[in-house]
Amino acid sequence: MVSPSQKILVTGGAGFIGTHTVVQLLKGGFTVSIIDNLDNSVTEAVDRVREVVGPQLSQNLEFTKGDLRNKDDLEKLFSKTKFDAVIHFAGLKAVGESVAKPRRYFDFNLVGTINLYEVMAKYNCKKMVFSSSATVYGQPEKIPCVEDFKLQAMNPYGRTKLFLEEIARDIQKAEPEWRIILLRYFNPVGAHESGKIGEDPKGIPNNLMPYIQQVAVGRLPELNVYGYDYPTKDGSAVRDYIHVMDLADGHIAALRKLFTAEDIGCTAYNLGTGRGTSVLEMVAAFEKASGKKIPVKLCPRRSGDATEVYASTEKAEKELGWKAKYGVEEMCRDQWNWAKNNPWGYTGKP
Repeated sequence: MVSPSQKILVTGGAGFIGTHTVVQLLKGGFTVSIIDNLDNSVTEAVDRVREVVGPQLSQNLEFTKGDLRNKDDLEKLFSKTKFDAVIHFAGLKAVGESVAKPRRYFDFNLVGTINLYEVMAKYNCKKMVFSSSATVYGQPEKIPCVEDFKLQAMNPYGRTKLFLEEIARDIQKAEPEWRIILLRYFNPVGAHESGKIGEDPKGIPNNLMPYIQQVAVGRLPELNVYGYDYPTKDGSAVRDYIHVMDLADGHIAALRKLFTAEDIGCTAYNLGTGRGTSVLEMVAAFEKASGKKIPVKLCPRRSGDATEVYASTEKAEKELGWKAKYGVEEMCRDQWNWAKNNPWGYTGKP
């Protein structure tokens, strides 16, 4: 049973996955506090979350602009509120940028998270749902990816997620009262059905769907598809795309597990659909949903990109009672609904 007094700190809660998860937390009866440094997000996103949940539930949400790399920001928060658990999204997530600027990634992702653990321990908050990534599997030797596969990240971003998983395991082993769930996301896409919140990256998007979306609304001239000679059905890379609302519900399932199961330790779960979709299939599905032609430019492969990655989802189904509900059609429908209502994202202007 969730008591409304259960307070959840959501780091990076103004971001793409954060906002959608906060909506589901509030609807699920939790009290939520967001901390975000707005490096790749805007406060307007939090205002939209309030719109989506309505005035009643909005009373259970507070927002703080703060940076996990600055321990004082965390101290201020923890000293005035007793948190029951933390959902930790905050971090940088662009593979290409991480290759060019590894130190930036170590600073944001590693230093920020280590500070968070320190402050959580000090204030005796020892339950965490951590935002990990399918990049920890690297180029898997076989697919689908199962949680006990050998981990081998292929780029600095993926390595930060891998290091942070190792850190979580080490902390939990040393201090068994910690309960930590590591959620390895595959490729989150789509948007809230209201069209009020969605993905709005700053600068040129690094992920396929926001890129397609910006081409569809005329912000970018064409879609660069990296890799057209992979050994796949159409030559483009294959990924496991998951609707962001399914992903959000996966976090709620993980949180409930933290509150109800004694012997979690530190456990990893894949959150995906268990199905692979190629980049070009995704483009075709988006064209169908939007009625727009997406001009495609075929480019050479990017270093550090895997050919084909999709999830085995049995463990999450069995242990969290969670399963993705939405398919590619709904992902594209909701993404287009967000895009056409917000062609320039949250700012509303070029």
